[in-house]
Amino acid sequence: MANILTYLPEIEGEEMMFVQNLVSGFDEQQLIQFSNIYRSRRKDPMLILLTALVGFLGIAGVHRFILNQIGMGILYLLTAGICFIGTIIDLINFKKLAFEYNSNVAREVAMIIKRSI
Repeated sequence: MANILTYLPEIEGEEMMFVQNLVSGFDEQQLIQFSNIYRSRRKDPMLILLTALVGFLGIAGVHRFILNQIGMGILYLLTAGICFIGTIIDLINFKKLAFEYNSNVAREVAMIIKRSI
């Protein structure tokens, strides 16, 4: 079993453990294929943090659009981040938001790889 950090050195913490468990049965070729697809689709938590900060400049909800949460993005945009309270909460929880999105992407990519066997 190869260490996922060999193929995805940019992931850390909870995301690393989640992805390591998800790809535990993959051979090296599957790991390379997984890492290439996953890297192109995952969202960096710092990107989520920076785009959430944009909410204080009057364009709230950009981070929600990036996370494919279109409805929440529109709601944040129309309500100034629900009067900035939602934006503040998202600033605190940016890592959780990114992890939830990335874990869903990792599951989808793993299913694609498993089906291609």
